[in-house]
Amino acid sequence: MNRYLFRQAFTITTPVLFGYIAIGIPFGLMTVNAGYPWWVALIMSLTMYAGAGQYIAVGLFAVGARLPEILITELFVNIRHIVYGLSLITRFKETGRWKPYLIFALTDETYAILTGTDLPKGAEPGPFYGTVALLDQLYWGTGSVIGALACRVLQHYDLAQYLTGVDFALTALFVVLLVEQIRKSHDIVPPLAGLATCAACVALCKAGMLPSSNIILAAIALGIAVIVLARGRNFFLARESSACTEDEK
Repeated sequence: MNRYLFRQAFTITTPVLFGYIAIGIPFGLMTVNAGYPWWVALIMSLTMYAGAGQYIAVGLFAVGARLPEILITELFVNIRHIVYGLSLITRFKETGRWKPYLIFALTDETYAILTGTDLPKGAEPGPFYGTVALLDQLYWGTGSVIGALACRVLQHYDLAQYLTGVDFALTALFVVLLVEQIRKSHDIVPPLAGLATCAACVALCKAGMLPSSNIILAAIALGIAVIVLARGRNFFLARESSACTEDEK
């Protein structure tokens, strides 16, 4: 790729640069503050690269969550990427050797850039899209390492106590994502179902009826059940109506 196309890729990913540095630093801080070596943040950013999924993984590791809970939680957090991939099948068709990496590096922000930006004149899809994705991952990894090293410095000077509450960055991140989803969809049933089922599972745990290690799985299962009960009938009615319309044509 020539310098012009690299500059183009860097220009359109500049907003992601500032966002990923800002969010990556708390992830690095939280990882080291949880008792892991600084390089764990880098390895996770290189091999996992899941943003919110990485925050969740560190939190689950720290509380001793079981592997099935971790796998199911990560699946539901990142399942939206399946839809992202399906919508990019045509765009990725001519990306050649870059395709596996593009599939791996498809984050929310990278998806937004790839779907909202036209391919520059003279650029090949694979190298250009791959450079965009690679730059985004570089930004995230840089933020993670900065945070991790900063935490090590704070620990060296006995200042780690001031990091209390840094893991709230995960909660804050999901609050922002939730608000954005509600603003876009104007649908409050899923978040209300999530809040209600989480509160119910916590109450069951406090009452001694549900082990604390099963709260996440129970909340996810119960939340899905509530949404299916609330929306299932309407979904199938709409499907039947659509099928009838097609038959009439």
